[in-house]
Amino acid sequence: MPKISAVEFEKMIDSLIVDRESIIRHNPVGSPDEILLWMLLGSLVVYLSLDEVETPCFTGRPDAATYRQAIEFVLCNRQSDEFDAGPLLDKLSEK
Repeated sequence: MPKISAVEFEKMIDSLIVDRESIIRHNPVGSPDEILLWMLLGSLVVYLSLDEVETPCFTGRPDAATYRQAIEFVLCNRQSDEFDAGPLLDKLSEK
């Protein structure tokens, strides 16, 4: 089972921050936080090679909190070293 370290996760976050404006401009549906968290979740699904059963599904329209919970759920058993994703996820909301 592929795992992710705090350093690798932070690099993902930092890459999204660098490309923040472009990502938001090309994905105009949702708030900036929703868009960035959606992109991060998608990146984690690919990076961790999650299969269909492991990939979070949503009912209704997900919001930023839903995406954040899904990311934390995915990271729950996939961390190579234990880390708190909260402060790193908070960086996506900073401008």
